Amino acid sequence: MAIGIIVNGVTHEAEVEADMPLLWLLRDSLGIHGPKYGCGAGLCGACTVHLDGEAVRACQVTVAEADGGEVVTIEGLGTPASPHPVQAAWIDHQVAQCGYCQSGQIMQAVWLLANTPDPDDDAIDAAMGGNLCRCGTYTRIRAAIHDAARRLREG
Repeated sequence: MAIGIIVNGVTHEAEVEADMPLLWLLRDSLGIHGPKYGCGAGLCGACTVHLDGEAVRACQVTVAEADGGEVVTIEGLGTPASPHPVQAAWIDHQVAQCGYCQSGQIMQAVWLLANTPDPDDDAIDAAMGGNLCRCGTYTRIRAAIHDAARRLREG
């Protein structure tokens, strides 16, 4: 199947199987390694990306479903010199330990704050509940999200 997709602002065309997971297109065909393979069943959130503004599990979305869409991965959020406010909060709160889940965590948090600019703890827990962290940094994740929400409100 010939597909066209915009990833982090760059248009890509590829000839791939229609049922290929978006995660494999990103990682294997396009060399975008931020989204991670965790469980392959959409349960851990390590592969979370934005597809047309929605947080999705890239291991569960086929390239046929993503065809014509716009994908943003962690590589498309910010730069080391100018990180996205969520990325900056993650750094300031030293959220990452092993770091494996963090791109998915950050992408889910960005989506949360785009839809709920001032979430309370319950809203954070509900939105982030599907993103697992084996290191257990959940309290730092929550603090970083509150901080990022403040930064985004203040501009």
